[in-house]
Amino acid sequence: MGYVNLSIATVTALQCTFSCLFRSSSGRSIRGSLKPSGIASLLALSRRSSHSILRNRFAADTSRKEVNFKMAPHGDTPAPRPSNLNSIAPGWFSEIGPMWPGEARSLKVEKPLFDKQSDFQHVQVFQSETYGKVLVLDGVIQLTERDEFSYQEMITHLPVCSVKDPKRVLVIGGGDGGVLRELSRHPSIEKIDMCEIDKMVVEVSKEFFPGVSVGFKDPRVNLVIGDGVKFLQDAEAGIYDVIIVDSSDPVGPAEGLFQKPFYLNLTRALRPGGVACTQAESIWLHLPIIKEVLTICSEIFKGSVSYAWTSVPTYPSGTIGFMLCSTEGPEKVNFRQPINPIEEIVTEEAARPLKYYNSEVHSAAFILPQFVKDALKDIVRS
Repeated sequence: MGYVNLSIATVTALQCTFSCLFRSSSGRSIRGSLKPSGIASLLALSRRSSHSILRNRFAADTSRKEVNFKMAPHGDTPAPRPSNLNSIAPGWFSEIGPMWPGEARSLKVEKPLFDKQSDFQHVQVFQSETYGKVLVLDGVIQLTERDEFSYQEMITHLPVCSVKDPKRVLVIGGGDGGVLRELSRHPSIEKIDMCEIDKMVVEVSKEFFPGVSVGFKDPRVNLVIGDGVKFLQDAEAGIYDVIIVDSSDPVGPAEGLFQKPFYLNLTRALRPGGVACTQAESIWLHLPIIKEVLTICSEIFKGSVSYAWTSVPTYPSGTIGFMLCSTEGPEKVNFRQPINPIEEIVTEEAARPLKYYNSEVHSAAFILPQFVKDALKDIVRS
C-alpha cells in the first residue's frame, strides 16, 4: 500500500493555486479562457462535473504535521494524481468548486476501493458511511448507491416515455451503465447503441456497481468505446428515435459534446419527431447558462424545447436539470404528457421496481419555480 505524504502547508498552498486554474485532459491549464457568455460557458459546467477546479480532500487531524493520502488496494504503483489534489484516504471527501463558491459537499469515507488514472481521467471508488459506494471522476462525484436512481431514471424515462414505441436509441457517455439499466425496461426498443470514451469507467462500474451496470447484459446493447462526437458525426441520418447524452466531462475528452456543431448533429441523427435529452445543470447555480443553452437549442431544434429537473442529494445544490428537445415531426411532442407510461410495462427486465420515476413525477418535473419560469418563458417551447 503506498502513501503520499504532504505537509499541511503544501496542501493549502496547492489548493489555493489550483483554485484559479482549469485543467484540460491534455494537462494544460486554462486560465480565463471560459467566457461568461456564449456556448463556451457551458464548458465550465456539467451534470456530474465541473472537471475544472473541483478538488476533493479529506479532513485530517490538523495537530499532525503530515497528511497521509492512502492509495486504494489495486496494485503497488500509486495512481497519477491530477493537479487538483484528487485523493482518497480515510476521513472526509469534500467536493469544492468555483461554480458554487462558499459551499462544499462532504461524505465520510469508510474505505477506499479503487484509485487509478485512465487514459482520460482519474477514476476513484470509495465506500462512504451513509451513501454506499461512490464513483468519482477527476474529483467529482458521479453517482452513489443511495441516490443514483433519481438521475438514471429521469434522464432515461423523460425522453423515452415521450416517444411512441421507440425502436432505436443512442446513449453518449453513461459508462456506469445506469441509463442502459433503465432502457432495458422498454420492450419496444430493438437496438441500443452506446458510445463511451473511457473503457475504465465501464470496467469499474461492472466491478463495484453491479446494480447499476446490469444494463450492459442486455443483448440489444451495442457498446462502442470511442469518441461520442465522431460517432454521432458518422451516424446515419434520421436513424434514432431517442438520443440521451449522459456526459460527465464538458472539459477535456468530452468537450465537443457541449458545442453547437454537436447539437446540429443531434438533429441530423434523429428521425422526424425524435427526442434528445441532455443533462442541463442546476437552476440554483447555473440559470444564466441554462438560459444560454436553451436559447441555442431553440434555434436548432424545430420541435419542442423544454427544461425539467429532479433531486439528487449528492450533486451540487441537490438538484440537476435536463434539456429535452425534439425535431419537427408529423405530431408535436408534448414532453409534459408521457404517451407510453412505463408503469404499464411489465417485462422481466423491469422486475426491479422504479424508485423515483412515475407518470406524475414526469409531468411535475417540467413545473418550474417562478424565478426559473420567468427566466425561460421566452425560450421554452412545448
